[in-house]
Amino acid sequence: MYYCYLHTPIGDLLLAGDDGALSLVGFPQGKMRYEPEKNWIENKAPFAAARQQLTEYFAGKRKQFDLPLNLTGTDFQLRVLGELQRIPYGETRSYGDIASRIGRPKAVRAVGAANGRNPIPIIVPCHRVIGSNGNLTGFGGGLGAKRALLRLEAEHSGLLQ
Repeated sequence: MYYCYLHTPIGDLLLAGDDGALSLVGFPQGKMRYEPEKNWIENKAPFAAARQQLTEYFAGKRKQFDLPLNLTGTDFQLRVLGELQRIPYGETRSYGDIASRIGRPKAVRAVGAANGRNPIPIIVPCHRVIGSNGNLTGFGGGLGAKRALLRLEAEHSGLLQ
């Protein structure tokens, strides 16, 4: 497994992966904070495209990612992650919306759990999922990071004037 760090406005993100695909984006704080494992090799080269696309995203110049991803999980979790990738830039959905869209309208809590296990946040935009009352809910990088990501997207999608 290779890894590198990318300096961003929300802190240094840990990027990790192997076999030409990104497997992990770790935050500098919060429950999705990760440290490289001892057998990982620091190398920026495998992450050139991911680093470029994330840099463009944080500059407001990229609204969709086009990267090979190594997503793992149960069939249900993968369906949730797939649905997250369909949430348009600058928009939000509730956990209930996601549950309905995958054909499991009563599985709201399970959707929340799958969302919380997302190993590739930002690129698989779990930050775009909010509570049914419009409130921000938990986020692996902390609510401050979630607010910052939603504000960035609102500013660059023309939703904030």
